[in-house]
Amino acid sequence: MNNFKRVRYVFHSDKIKDKRGVRFVLLADLHGIVYGQDNRQIVEYIEACRPDAVLLAGDMIVTRDSETLHTSEKLLKKLAEHYPVYYVMGNHEAKSLGSSLYETNYLEYERRLTKAGVRFLHNEKERFTVNNNKFTIYGLEIPLIYYKKPCSPFLTTDKIKSLIGKPSGDTYDILLTHSPKYGDSYFQWGADLILCGHYHGGVMRLTRRHGLFSPQGGFFPPYCCGDFSRKGQHMLVSAGMGEHTIPIRIHNPRELLVIDIKKQKEEI
Repeated sequence: MNNFKRVRYVFHSDKIKDKRGVRFVLLADLHGIVYGQDNRQIVEYIEACRPDAVLLAGDMIVTRDSETLHTSEKLLKKLAEHYPVYYVMGNHEAKSLGSSLYETNYLEYERRLTKAGVRFLHNEKERFTVNNNKFTIYGLEIPLIYYKKPCSPFLTTDKIKSLIGKPSGDTYDILLTHSPKYGDSYFQWGADLILCGHYHGGVMRLTRRHGLFSPQGGFFPPYCCGDFSRKGQHMLVSAGMGEHTIPIRIHNPRELLVIDIKKQKEEI
């Protein structure tokens, strides 16, 4: 039976006003992997966590495998019955959408999920409130050229702004995107919390924040896995819930992230 590790992060912010805070669950890179019948293990664990929203950092499917569309759809419909679900495309969704062979099936997948309540963020933002705390989530979908192997252009902060605008600043701002390659630009853009996947933990995980290999080619990629912080901002890179191109993991368990955002600790 497939297994995954539960990894919890706790952050504090002066933008959180209610002591109850908020809890998110992050799923990334499922790639059609199944955990029990109809992904019962995932559903039951998320139910036990009681999150305020479920966030999806892309690659829930495999471009050339239509069965993964059905696997993902069943899971996400079930989750959307109980939680707000926000979905940003990864490179596999983007390739499906841009392919004459796979576009029709992908669009139908997205249509059915949207009808079920899943919020797709195509370089869009959505504001929401949880426990009197105000949030804005931005779904950044970068063009496929930025996934090019082994070399891709540099993603500038100005390019990010052209795609999704500037962060609000007056709410807790979350940047949900797939590739962690451009972490420096994400930090410069100004999100409070940045959430990514894509690298699958580097195939072989060397330390908490370092892995061996990037799916885009290249060894020891920066922002490979784990948590990164800079001047009160935080970036989390999930090792993902599945694999595709390189279907192996070494010292690198699949993982589901639980993220608690709490009120700033009072100084004594």
